[in-house]
Amino acid sequence: MVVSWVEPARRPPSATVTATLPLYSTLPFVAMLLVIAAFPLWIPHWWEQNRNKFVVSSALGLPILVLYLIRDPAALLHMGGDYLSFIILLAGLFVISGGVLLRGDLAASPLTNTAFLALGGLIASFVGTTGASMLLIRPLLQTNRERTRVKHTVIFFIFIVSNVGGMLTPLGDPPLFLGYLAGVPFTWTLRLWPEWLVLTGALLVTYFVWDSIAYSREPLAALRRDRAQIEPLRLRGATNAVWLAGVILAVAFLRAPLRESVIVLLAAVSLWRTPAAVRRGNGFTWYPIIEVAVLFLGIFLTMIPALELLRLRGGELGVRTPAQFFWAVGVLSSFLDNAPTYLAFLALGQGLGLATEVVGVPHAILVAISVGAVAMGANTYIGNAPNFMVKSIAEEAGVKMPSFFGYMLYSGTILIPLFVLGTLLFF
Repeated sequence: MVVSWVEPARRPPSATVTATLPLYSTLPFVAMLLVIAAFPLWIPHWWEQNRNKFVVSSALGLPILVLYLIRDPAALLHMGGDYLSFIILLAGLFVISGGVLLRGDLAASPLTNTAFLALGGLIASFVGTTGASMLLIRPLLQTNRERTRVKHTVIFFIFIVSNVGGMLTPLGDPPLFLGYLAGVPFTWTLRLWPEWLVLTGALLVTYFVWDSIAYSREPLAALRRDRAQIEPLRLRGATNAVWLAGVILAVAFLRAPLRESVIVLLAAVSLWRTPAAVRRGNGFTWYPIIEVAVLFLGIFLTMIPALELLRLRGGELGVRTPAQFFWAVGVLSSFLDNAPTYLAFLALGQGLGLATEVVGVPHAILVAISVGAVAMGANTYIGNAPNFMVKSIAEEAGVKMPSFFGYMLYSGTILIPLFVLGTLLFF
């Protein structure tokens, strides 16, 4: 789900704290999810203000803040560090990628759009799902600005570029990076190429068919405008690719807090060196990253009890087979932070006492944990950090995106059958 670039050697919650943790302590987290789902439908104009989102996040997070200040301040401190790392990384990628302007207008044909998604699905494993999403979402929206049916393109973009694509290296998605820090060899994730290929390929084929049908239903006037406004692509702000590479290297090789300091420095250099006209051409505003920051403030706070209960009582779930690990990790990663969920089930796999191959976990189970954490982040808007950012940027561009539950209708219809197929093939 979200990015939490922290070291794996974190102090586990004490038994005296988690053993008596009441189940109702998860209610603020449930309320936070319901608010994100319902308020855009019930009070859309009020909810548009980031200030109001901050008020709601703070109100729901305050009881957990007080609870952990009393019971376990260290756990609160660790989560605060996770949140800062998360926001700094996302903001850095947001600022730097916002300084890359791809001018021009390609024909918004199904083939062009599919090529965009395929490119994103490939580079996401090497620049991260957040970096790939921020680099490509604006050019994709610009290419499709003359079309009237764009919503499905953004949804598939979230599926492929913001989630499934980041499966091949530890740089692709936070859970895999934490696995690398915990001892999984850097090149081990390349073994996930069959799962990556099947999931990405199936989604690309499905999208191409879907977009071909949608394209055939476009008004003739929209298609004429699209063909009439074709311009060669021109790239401005290309030096930001250097700063982006610096962020990737910092994530790969530095530890906190030096890592975060380098990311802040690179983002500041990008703001300083990139001409203001480039960001204006991108329609760059601070609204999307502020929205993510205030909403995930509430999510990070309220999910602390849920994660601790998972660590304490995860063994009671009866999860032992690769298929069970795949679905258990995936379902929880759809709503919780997939990085600590990955680590919790990694520990659960290590405790099974089975024949082990990698960091004390059987190979098949580690594959199931990795694929479930990365791929099923696409199930909800909050399943992975780029999801919400892409949604917000698309809405700023005038695309009417589905509600929280509306998006889940798409993911349930498209992704769940695909995950069932993946279970039969691989687990």
